[in-house]
Order: sequence, then C-alpha cells, then structure tokens
Amino acid sequence: MKFLDQAPRFLFFTGKGGVGKTSIACATAMQLAASGQRVLLVSTDPASNVGQVFGVAIGHHVTAIAAVPGLSALEIDPQAAAQAYRDRLISPVRGVLPDAVVKGIEEQLSGACTTEIAAFDEFTALLTDAALTQDVEHVIFDTAPTGHTIRLLQLPGAWSGFLEAGKGDASCLGPLAGLEKHRSQYSAAVGALADPARTRLVLVTRAQQASLREAARTHTELAGIGLSQQYLVINGLFPKSEAGTDALAAAICQREQAAIAAMPPVLSKLPTDAIELKPFNLVGLEALRQLLVPTTPAPPEAMPDQPTIAAPTLSLLVDEIAGTGHGLVMLMGKGGVGKTTLAAAVAVELAHRGLSVHLTTSDPAAHLVETLHGTMPGLTVSRIDPHEVTERYREQVLLSKGAQLDDAGRALLEEDLRSPCTEEIAVFQAFSRVIREAGKTFVVMDTAPTGHTLLLLDATGAYHRDVVRQLVDKGAHFTTPMMQLQDPQQTKVLLVTLAETTPVLEAANLQSDLRRAGIEPWAWIINNSVAATPVTSPLLRRRAHNELREIESVVTQHARRYAIVPLLQDEPVGVARLLQLAGRREPGKAKP
Repeated sequence: MKFLDQAPRFLFFTGKGGVGKTSIACATAMQLAASGQRVLLVSTDPASNVGQVFGVAIGHHVTAIAAVPGLSALEIDPQAAAQAYRDRLISPVRGVLPDAVVKGIEEQLSGACTTEIAAFDEFTALLTDAALTQDVEHVIFDTAPTGHTIRLLQLPGAWSGFLEAGKGDASCLGPLAGLEKHRSQYSAAVGALADPARTRLVLVTRAQQASLREAARTHTELAGIGLSQQYLVINGLFPKSEAGTDALAAAICQREQAAIAAMPPVLSKLPTDAIELKPFNLVGLEALRQLLVPTTPAPPEAMPDQPTIAAPTLSLLVDEIAGTGHGLVMLMGKGGVGKTTLAAAVAVELAHRGLSVHLTTSDPAAHLVETLHGTMPGLTVSRIDPHEVTERYREQVLLSKGAQLDDAGRALLEEDLRSPCTEEIAVFQAFSRVIREAGKTFVVMDTAPTGHTLLLLDATGAYHRDVVRQLVDKGAHFTTPMMQLQDPQQTKVLLVTLAETTPVLEAANLQSDLRRAGIEPWAWIINNSVAATPVTSPLLRRRAHNELREIESVVTQHARRYAIVPLLQDEPVGVARLLQLAGRREPGKAKP
C-alpha cells in the first residue's frame, strides 16, 4: 500500500461517512504494530466504534490492545471533552456573576463549535506534547480535524479583547474564549499537521460519484490551509474477477469503474491505493488482518446457498404513512446509506397515491433532482441550500451587529460568520419554515448525515426552550418545531441503515439520542440488501449470508417496524425505478 510506504509519525484518515475510515485506520495500526512498531490509535469520531472492532472497551483513556502487541488505543469523547471545556470556562464565574449571565454563557457554549474545538483541544496535546507519546513510533488518527477547526486556530488577533468589548455574535466566538492561553500549543499543532515529514493525510473514499466529490472537496480545503501530504484510498472496490458471475455483479463493477474514470482531476494526481470489497464483515482481529491484503477466492464448494428472507417492503410502510393524510417524514442515518434515494422513493410512493407531497433536503451533498430524473403530479421538490440561506443570514448579521464595529472587529465577525455554526443557525431557520407546511401536506425531508442532523435538532431544542421560557408563564398556546418533532401523529422518523455492523450500530446510537430528545423513531429501513436479491456471484452470496445477523438484530432488538430494500441491478434513478425500489414491480402511472 502506497500510503504505508515510509509512514511518518502521524497518519490521519478522513472521508465521507460510511467509507470505511475506522476499519482502514485499525488495519493500518495493526500492520505497523506487526512490523515491530509501537502504535497509538486515536479516534476523534463522535460515533467511534474502535472498541467494538477490537472487541475491548477503550473509552477516554489509553488502553493496550492485548491481542496486538505494541498497539494501544484511545477514544476521545467529544461530548465529554466539551463538558470539561465548558466547566473550565464557567466554573470561575459561577457564583460571581448573576445567574442570568452564567446561563447565557452556558447557552453560548452549547453549540457545535464548542464540541469541535474541545475535541481538537484534547488531541493537540498528542501532536505537541512529546511526553504523552514518547513510548510510540506512530500515532494513527481515525477522523481528522476539519478545515474549519484548523483555520480557527490559525487566526491572529486578540480574541479575548474582542469578546470583552462585547462585539461578538453568538456562533463561535464564545467557544474561542478559552483558547487564547493555549495559542502556542495550537500553533505547534497546526505546524505538525502541515509538516509532510511528520504527517500524512489519507483520504478514504468509495468508487461512487458522491463519495469521490466529497474527497475532492476535502482535499482542496485541507490543501488550502497547508495540509499537502495527501494520499487517496478507494475502499470496497468490487473485484473485476466477479463481474462475469451474474448481472448484478457486472452492473456494480461497471458503475464503479465509470466513477473512477470520471473522478475529479485533483484526486487523479494523488498517490492512490485500491482495497477490494471483502466477503466478510470487518469486525475482529482476523478480519482486519485480511483487509489490506488481496482476497483469496473461496473454492466453489464453499459457496453458501442463496438465503431466503421475507420482509415488508418500503411500499407497505408508505401505506401506513399515507393513512394520516399529511405530516412530516424525516429520513435519518449515517452518511452513505442512501437517505437521498429513499427519501425520493417515499415521496414518489406518496404522490403515486394521489397525495400532495413536498420533497426537500437539508443535505449539501444531496442530488434529489438527479435522483428523480423527472416530475410527477402532486410532487414538488426543493432544497434548503446551505450556501444560499447562510449568505442571507450573514448579510443580516453584518448589517445589524457589524454596523457599529471598526475594521478589525468587522473582520473578526466576518471570520466568525464563516463557521459551520453559522450555517446550522441559518439552515435551522429554513428548516422551521418547512416544518410548518406539514400541517396541510406531506413533507418528506432528506436530512444531512447523522452528526449534522443531531446538531440541527440541538438548535431546534434550544429554540424550543427559549420559546417555553418566554410564553409558559403567560398561558399562551404555542407549538415549537421540537414539539412537532416529538409528536408521532405529526412526524415520522425513518432510520436508514445497511445490513452491516457499523451502520446498524450507528443507527442504534442515533435512535438512543433521538429518544433522549423525546423523539421516537417510527421505523427502520435496511437499504441495499444483497440478502433480499437473488445472486449467483460467490462474493455477493457470502455477503448476503453475512447480512442475516444484522437484519436479525434490527428486527428483534431495535425496530418497532421495518422494511428491507434490495440492492438493484439498475441505479434507482427516475420515478419508475424508485417505485420499483419501494417494492412495486408494476409501477403503472401516477394518479392524477
């Protein structure tokens, strides 16, 4: 593997959700340890499953992996880091400042940027404090920091003075208040990240157009701030040797090769490795040892029989949804599980029944128009464009908050308004407007990947608490967006997953988070199931059998109701194929 040649001290693995970053990071750590190197594997992923991969409890402390001599691991818990960060900032003023002021500080420190910066605060010590990592030759990071975080830590100027003057807006300046005393440490960390002799960034992707576009965007953003030592890994590539075994295998192989041939030019220039799709789940030491080596074909007599499963189709779930006449349907799940396609399929199914449907997305990477590839009566399509609504919000803040600032203050405010927090606020405003439509029609929303969705719900919850504080004592009648999300008569949340270990685990974690927010998921959808598709390919047969355990766990442990959507030979683009995806073999014509 090229990305392992003369590996530097620090290796970062980053990429779109669901591309296999954790598995490759773990396999890399094991391979380096097997060569006699001492390795520390660090996860900064909020949904880390490194412990599950190795079959041991890791958590927020360095833990030796007994089965792999020379390897230890650490999971940085962003939420725990954020709480500790908030406590350090708030404890000195609690009991000194009025309660209302302290409450305001807590609200300002409750957003996404606090969590992001706090996690960065934790791992910068691993980059800069030699004493912490003096016993290891390599530190492997599963999930790199975002370009936004690194850019914040490069900013010059006296943030604390700007804050004391009361000139900041409430997105990222609050969390930055605690960074000034560590600025030299952060400067050293940024220097380490940008030094190709010490750091290598590995972009992990799949042979899919959306995944490759995301990898290109990440490459450009990080290269622009000095992280130039980048490698590309195309993971889960369907072996060409399987293409002649059945029509589905041939179609998958053809799609992937076409995506690679058309990959963005900035990626084609990078040193690139390809890792073939494996027939087994990447959990456990033996599976990880085989990840970075070529797969040995199984003998014909070892090929399992075609599994037989009977499960509800997506169309049957939509039958139940349609009975309410209107409402909000939200599809959620980790990146790469097919939420956009399934949102389009649900909307088309509802419109096919003669119902009025508004299909929308808050996912910057969604391509609903391309997926629909046409129109049908009763169906309208829109997109909450993050760039558009954020620019509108920035203009509003600059006109109001920025009007009284000097040039330096306005420059800091403009930088603050380029943060993801600003985007979350702006998207939330548009999200709230869409929710209101669901009282009269069906609104089907394709949401952003899991982490962004939860941030959006956090914003909704903060708005809800603010409204309640203002109105409850007045006896006023009101309904906040959070109240609507919590009402199963008005909102149905569909959790989308694949029949694989990590997506099921993350969907289960998302379900727990939603329940803590008072939102009960209505159903699960298992997407792209090979077990639900007749196949003769030996690789696909083995993967179909591996799916059965995960399907069983969804059915018996997690879901109140569920549907299984098969992996199709043709990409589900266009109304007819979307209806077929939902379980209609004879799509017919849409009702007038």
